[in-house]
Amino acid sequence: MAGGDAVFLGVRHHSPACARLVARTIGTLRPSHVLVEGPADMNERLDELLLGHRLPIAVLSHYRDETRVATSWAPLCDYSPEWIALREGRAVGAEVRFIDLPAWHPAFADRADRYANRYADADARYEEATRRLCARFAVDSADALWDRLFEAADPDGLRARLDAYFELVRGDAEADAGDRVREAYMASWVRAALARAGDRPVLVVTGGFHQPALRALTARQTPVPDWPEVPEPPEGALGGSFLVPYSFRQLDAFARYQSGMPSPGYHQRLWEAGPRAAAEGLLRTVAERLRARGITASTADLVAARTLAEGLARLRGHPYATRVDVLDGLAGALITDDLDRPLPWTTGGTLGAGAHPVVVEMVAACTGDAEGRLHPGTPLPPLVHEVREQLARLELDAVEQPFGLKLTEPRGLERSRVLHRLRVLGVPGFTRLSGPVDGADPVSVERWQPGSVDGREAALIEAGAYGARLDEAASMLLGERVRDAGTRIGPLAGLLFDTVLCGIGPLCDDLLGTLADRVRHADALGPLGEVLTAALGLWRHDQVFGVARDPLLGGVVAGAADRVFWLAEGLHGGPPVDLAHLRALAAARDALVHAGRLMSVTREAAMEAAARVCGDPLAPAGLRGAAFGLRWSLGGADPGALGGTVSSLASAPSGLLGDWLTGLFALAREEVAGEESLVDVLDGVVSAMTDDDFLTGLPALRQAFAFFPPRERERVAGRLLERRGLRGSARSLLRTTADPLLLARARALEENVARLLDRHGLRGTP
Repeated sequence: MAGGDAVFLGVRHHSPACARLVARTIGTLRPSHVLVEGPADMNERLDELLLGHRLPIAVLSHYRDETRVATSWAPLCDYSPEWIALREGRAVGAEVRFIDLPAWHPAFADRADRYANRYADADARYEEATRRLCARFAVDSADALWDRLFEAADPDGLRARLDAYFELVRGDAEADAGDRVREAYMASWVRAALARAGDRPVLVVTGGFHQPALRALTARQTPVPDWPEVPEPPEGALGGSFLVPYSFRQLDAFARYQSGMPSPGYHQRLWEAGPRAAAEGLLRTVAERLRARGITASTADLVAARTLAEGLARLRGHPYATRVDVLDGLAGALITDDLDRPLPWTTGGTLGAGAHPVVVEMVAACTGDAEGRLHPGTPLPPLVHEVREQLARLELDAVEQPFGLKLTEPRGLERSRVLHRLRVLGVPGFTRLSGPVDGADPVSVERWQPGSVDGREAALIEAGAYGARLDEAASMLLGERVRDAGTRIGPLAGLLFDTVLCGIGPLCDDLLGTLADRVRHADALGPLGEVLTAALGLWRHDQVFGVARDPLLGGVVAGAADRVFWLAEGLHGGPPVDLAHLRALAAARDALVHAGRLMSVTREAAMEAAARVCGDPLAPAGLRGAAFGLRWSLGGADPGALGGTVSSLASAPSGLLGDWLTGLFALAREEVAGEESLVDVLDGVVSAMTDDDFLTGLPALRQAFAFFPPRERERVAGRLLERRGLRGSARSLLRTTADPLLLARARALEENVARLLDRHGLRGTP
């Protein structure tokens, strides 16, 4: 190469063949500069990146402002071309630089996944080109194509083949606006390096998709001596980068990783020991995993798998068995039954639920179990240090046995809040076994189980993007989830209780303000009922978390209850019984009873609305029964009219009676339990049913009586025995030898068979 030239190496991320090419190129050229695709805001900390970490690790870049949180990873393993470029470039005395925009930059804002991967390949954009190549070379997937063209091919001429490949795929693909901005920025680094290079070349290592554009941009423009300016986050925003431990599981394409080569465990062996040792190692690991799980894998099976793999390699023109050859050989030798889906390495897809157990173990063996570890001297976000200090101060750092926390004691409440903040942030180490599940739950003791802390440091580093303190980070994350909920109010009920458990006062006020506004415009009765139930429980009963009788919480209760009555009156169609709708109406009734002074709807207005629902033939049967129960529980319905209503339902379609009773019992179970005349009326209606009608209506009737606890059901059974003048155990009527529905259907089947035999004169003499 002539001095001052730029050499562009387009690579596939985490490709051993590309990593070897980068190492050979640096050793041959001894360039003045090595420029690598990666976050330029990390350049001042390259010494930190090149400490003695155990790979894989990743550069975690984060950004946060009032409206957006973005996180991006740039993973590095032993055979990542980018890692080799950094390491080998330093070794030959080159000036090493990352040249891509920081992850918070708007160029990355259009990524579909907020938790994006910087090294996401543009596979979707050059899918047509790879499809044609796969057809030309008779392979199933882009990964198998790559193995054939590059990983298993002669290393001589590798760079020329890579250039041709990336020129082809880039020729079919249109770079989006974000990629064009990134490429212009990376090209400015190349021009600056060329101006400083002297008589030595500049090596540029980027993803292959960007290589043709960078070469063209650099050729068209004059070198400039100044390094490009690294953008800073906008005023009021926070952004930066930290190193985090990574794992092969996160790196594997079969686990929805967005970029690079699949099967990192296999490729680590390929990098360290070569292709034949990698193939033998994969066969051995699969056999060990299968035997450890009790799946038969005999020596003969493994010999057959090796023979198949070698034969497939020769048939496919490979100089040795590649990853796909070994996997196909194992599948052919070990899987003897039909598969209901393609093998994942033939489609480039992920490993889904229900995959064949042998396939699962094969993929796991390819993935490997390596986990990275940072050098002890690596700077960490403030959140990591704060959590360590809090866990030590609260004596939670060395707990090994399950423990309880009394929420009525200040220290117990403080420990609970710290653990819930960690839970919300997804930090491993503790699992809550029991405790209050909503504001109305009288439980004031929690039980926690300490667990594995593997991954805790990485999770805390990632959570550090949300804040430097634990309460701040949990608050920011919960606030983000509130924004993500949009106009949906269902998720807000759980978020409200999580906020209370975490003890985040300012966020709780903001969340309550958001809830109060959204419940007034809610259009879904079920989710609205969830919010009302959670808010009312906290408003009425909370003596632990300090939000009982909170005025903002009262505003949520009032607005939600008013809206429930408005929505219920206009509800037509849908299933005969929607339990979420019934719970919403019950919550609104409770709000009238216990927080009536907060509401604009009076008892009288609520009972008038319920009366209109009762008489609305278009309203679902369950809702009409619930409306009757609401009026009864508020003292506005005549229990004497109940018998007439039930009798009128006897002529309705089968199942309608049970649906109506489900609504009634959901709202007025206690009132019904004291009304023995209802049992008499129901007994008469049910006894008059034909067997077919009873069988049809039985599921709805069972659902209705499920609202009664066992003692009250036993009392009903006793009344039925008394009406028939029978003596015996009422409790025995509640116990059957099998599912009552199954028994009823079996009886109907027997009667149908008997009628069929009679029709043909085939029934024998008893």
